[in-house]
Amino acid sequence: MSDSAEGQELPVARRVLILAAVVLCSTLYATTLLVASTLLPQMQGSMAATPDEIAWTTTFNILATAIATPTSGFLAARFGRKRILLTAVIGSTLATWLCGQAESLETLVLWRILQGGIGAPVVPLANAIVLDSFPRRQAGLVSSIFGMTVVLGPVIGPVFGGMLAETYNWRWAFYMIVPAGALAAAAVAVILPADRPGQRVPMDWTGFLALATAIAGLQLVFSRGQRLDWLESSEIIVEIGIAALAFYVFLAHSLTTERPFLNLRLLLDRNYALGLVLVLIYGMVNFTPIVLLPTLLQSYAGYPDSIIGQIVGYRGIGGVIGFGSTLLIGRWDPRLGMTIGFGLLVVSGLWLMSLDLNVDVDTLLLNAVLQGVAVGIIWVPLTVLTFRTLDSRYTAEAMSLFHLLRNLGSSLFISLSVTEIVRSTTMNYSRMTELVSPYNRALSVPNLMGGWSTETLQGLARLAKEIDRQAAMIGYLNAFGLYMAASAIAILFVLLAKGKKRATG
Repeated sequence: MSDSAEGQELPVARRVLILAAVVLCSTLYATTLLVASTLLPQMQGSMAATPDEIAWTTTFNILATAIATPTSGFLAARFGRKRILLTAVIGSTLATWLCGQAESLETLVLWRILQGGIGAPVVPLANAIVLDSFPRRQAGLVSSIFGMTVVLGPVIGPVFGGMLAETYNWRWAFYMIVPAGALAAAAVAVILPADRPGQRVPMDWTGFLALATAIAGLQLVFSRGQRLDWLESSEIIVEIGIAALAFYVFLAHSLTTERPFLNLRLLLDRNYALGLVLVLIYGMVNFTPIVLLPTLLQSYAGYPDSIIGQIVGYRGIGGVIGFGSTLLIGRWDPRLGMTIGFGLLVVSGLWLMSLDLNVDVDTLLLNAVLQGVAVGIIWVPLTVLTFRTLDSRYTAEAMSLFHLLRNLGSSLFISLSVTEIVRSTTMNYSRMTELVSPYNRALSVPNLMGGWSTETLQGLARLAKEIDRQAAMIGYLNAFGLYMAASAIAILFVLLAKGKKRATG
């Protein structure tokens, strides 16, 4: 690839302004994605929702992003990068404001879906604009700057969002993003070069719609299955049937059409196929702790929103450290870098499994930093390993499926983890309350009972609340166990990858 004509013609000052504008857009989008994680406990109380229901505000946002991201290339080629990026920034900012205005869980989930779907093109288009605005010899430098600054979103959103939520309420955490969105839209409109005339590029709408339907159906099954008792519910059976039929249509169409939405024949490349499995697992372990910890810490451990925001924000600081360390690790075999990263996630998972409801802030902050360092280390070696043996002619097409699976892994695994928490909490609460009986001699020993009492209604209520806390903690520990196990399994797939260089086409 030679220096783009656009990159050569633009003056240095214009390039720097373009970089600043697109970085602002990407940071803004990362902020909108993660700000809700700190707000989950407050939103749950405001909407009178259960833990699995309030998690929809995150899972369906990520799912909408996953489905819409592969269309970015088609939309940019047809309507122009600047126009689509500007539409995405304005649309996601408006959806963010509507999230703050939501009065019910249904409308909040709807606006979060809109926020994720409209904003999905921001990151891929911003990355492409940066690379095309600078000469090839500077691609590595600007990509590093772009990546390092984009990870600031996970710091800004939770920290300031938590402070505003504690001072006012959760709605102000969404409102704070609106002025930044207006500034980003103005920067895109003024600074970015005008679009070239659009091209009539083909789009496999049959494959895209079939895949989107299959993914949406699968997400609904995981999100509502526990509440509706799985196959005992006719709704779940219908959703499974629709998802299976849509996926069959997608497979059959993709294998028989000349220009499919996603070329499944690329899976014949072993490194690429393994990379897709690894990026799916990476997505599974990336956001799950951020979604689970806020509700655990506020609802059961009594932490305020501002402290929870700091804990989530420290994970972003760890991400900056991890991303920066790839400047050294990038010189090594990518399999080694990924093994280190997933190994650190295993350590963080085991650490989380050892926590109790008396955990201190310093422990949580250190664990958050460790998580951030791990996911920051993994990303660059994962990308290099996935595409190193794939013909470069297929990179753009292969990248769509790569990011699709990353987001899909996040949404499905969060739903699975929340389902495990609800299931384990209910089961363990039932088991422990069986022991609260006049026939249990341990309950009559003062030294064993401590401050709990079964003699009065108030005492029984306090005991029931404590049993609920401990039962929920068991559920969260089980979910952290799933997180640790997924990270360990990823290391096994890393060892199966080849070390060959990318083929040239």
